[in-house]
Amino acid sequence: MTKLTVIIVNYNVKFYVEQCLLSLRKALAHIDAQVYVVDNHSHDGSVEYLQERFPEVNIIACMHNNGFAYANNLAIKQSQSQYVLLLNPDTFVAENAIQTMLDFMDEHPLAGGAGVQMLGADGQKAMESRRGLPSPMVSFYKMSGLCARFPQSKRFGKYYLSYLPWDAPARIEVISGACMMIRREVLDKIGLLDEDYFMYGEDIDLSCRILKAGYENWYLPCQILHYKGESTHKSSFRYVHVFYQAMLIFFRKHYRHTRFWVSLPIKAAIYFKACAALLSIQTRALQRALALRPRRRPQPVYRFFGSECACLAIEKLARHKGLDVQCTVANEQTLPLGHATEHNVFTQPSVMVYDISSYSYQTILHIMSINPQRHVSLGLFNPDTQLLITTNDIIK
Repeated sequence: MTKLTVIIVNYNVKFYVEQCLLSLRKALAHIDAQVYVVDNHSHDGSVEYLQERFPEVNIIACMHNNGFAYANNLAIKQSQSQYVLLLNPDTFVAENAIQTMLDFMDEHPLAGGAGVQMLGADGQKAMESRRGLPSPMVSFYKMSGLCARFPQSKRFGKYYLSYLPWDAPARIEVISGACMMIRREVLDKIGLLDEDYFMYGEDIDLSCRILKAGYENWYLPCQILHYKGESTHKSSFRYVHVFYQAMLIFFRKHYRHTRFWVSLPIKAAIYFKACAALLSIQTRALQRALALRPRRRPQPVYRFFGSECACLAIEKLARHKGLDVQCTVANEQTLPLGHATEHNVFTQPSVMVYDISSYSYQTILHIMSINPQRHVSLGLFNPDTQLLITTNDIIK
């Protein structure tokens, strides 16, 4: 039996998937693993693009988009492995991350699932890396703002388990589906992802079922980067509908026996949040439509660190696209801390671009996590494809 199956679900983000697969090539170099990309009926040529560049990857080209859970289940059913890793397409992993996860799972037979420390494109640790089950009271503390007001409280801060240390393994309740390793024997016992969830919520449901089956869920401090994260489609009507519908499905499935006086306020809060989100979207759309002089966003400075050859390519790309680029010839031996070497505070938007032939993914993640700043985000440049990928743009 294969040690590990990695599953990535793609929908029109072929360049992010390419970046993710390149990081997996390094992370899986000494692991008996198979990789599946399940394409949810993309219309950007994803299947052909990825098949040509990654012949070792198993690609399932769905004829319809039936959702995230359905797509993952297709690959799980086709695969045979001791462990399954669900991985978002807009991520990349440190070279040591997957081996660290496997070693931990092997050493802890009661661990049914494990997640990792996720970084956003600005280097901030994602709160979704560790979460508690959204019970009625935990959900109330989150929606009422008590969770944010008292993050170190074991009572009020349980939604994000924000009182736990970031640098040590810890038992948690909910693992993010952006990077979720699951023991195969657990899936055989509890079943696959619940396909009632189109997108969002299936990871919470699966985590809950793992715990109910008597297994443990763990957070591990190894790092990945989740490029889009909070910025993905949250300003769309579709996101609001799918996200809050998932919350209702979870609540009805796992807390349907909750007393009426407890369940009613929670359901009301879910509907209120959804309505407030929709109203906010409409308000912003109206403001944009009526604005005679829309506010211009400041253009970022691209600060590049890489080989001399890559610098020349970036400068050429900058001239073609009209970008403000500052190049530094460096690698992780000559400048191991990259832009964090001088501990500068950046007051204007800055994209720190790293040449992936000069810096390892693990080093890049370490640099971004040293001193995360509001105006700083990450970009990666691949000299082979001449692609510059940032959290918002694919520049080529």
